[in-house]
Amino acid sequence: MARVLDEDELVGNWTLVGDELALLSNRRGPTKLAFALLLRFYALNGRFPKGRYELPDQAVGYVARLVRIPAEDLALYEWDGRTIKDHRKDIREFFGFRECSVADADKAADLLAADV
Repeated sequence: MARVLDEDELVGNWTLVGDELALLSNRRGPTKLAFALLLRFYALNGRFPKGRYELPDQAVGYVARLVRIPAEDLALYEWDGRTIKDHRKDIREFFGFRECSVADADKAADLLAADV
């Protein structure tokens, strides 16, 4: 059974503020809702959800009300493809991260080899 989120958790963890709201300005419909949820999930967990099933229903409803998009519209969002890749890229940039490259992996391997 999924854990029930209390009001403090919803407000404290799922409310978009400041620059986060600015990221939503050019987005509409299901993509706006999904982007907002991806953004807050990443901020909370340091990773993206694997799919809709990882997003608490209460959080979806709460964020849907904040961005004024019906929560049911999230079902129209595609969890693979170009749009979500662009969303992930934008969110990583917002938080100052990027995907690990082969060069990054080589550097990490060199550091580990030097330590061991």
